[in-house]
Amino acid sequence: FGVSFATLKTLVKRIGVDQELALALWETGNHDARTLAMKIADPQGMSPRDLDRWAGENRMGMCGGYLAALTAEGPHALAKATRWLASPDPALRATGWALAGQMAMLDETTPDAWFAERLALSEKTIHTASNEDRAAMNGAVIAIGGRSPGLRKAATAAAKRIGKVEVDHGDTACKTPDAVPYIEKMWAHAAAKK
Repeated sequence: FGVSFATLKTLVKRIGVDQELALALWETGNHDARTLAMKIADPQGMSPRDLDRWAGENRMGMCGGYLAALTAEGPHALAKATRWLASPDPALRATGWALAGQMAMLDETTPDAWFAERLALSEKTIHTASNEDRAAMNGAVIAIGGRSPGLRKAATAAAKRIGKVEVDHGDTACKTPDAVPYIEKMWAHAAAKK
């Protein structure tokens, strides 16, 4: 209980990938154990059923991003994104949006057209979506904008039409990034690395 992220990072380095341990840690129901589980699980070893169960039981806010990253690296990403984005559960939908963003960065097989459809959906629904959805949708718009030149243009245009996204981050110093300049920063950073 109360394990620091620095300690978890050390444990992840020491353990590496251990699917059996990850599944056992998840079963404890402990927040810190589950966070570690998502970081040591084998993306290729996660079954569709386990991914759905973890996503359904994950009520840890930002940890939806860890689950999204794990899912994006495995073979079930597109199926899970499609399913979770269609869920009536706001937390599961938010995990689906986080997954769409992770897929934009990691999944080279999903066609750009799929991401363009997510941009259109974001544009239509972001301002009426739940607080969790708005934060994850905004992140997905940004990530999609970094995927390809065509999606950069489409995401920038969508972000301009969307405008400012209001997200209640609670009693934290977190701020909701403005998508347009963030997309430009990503491309500038990528160009500087060349």
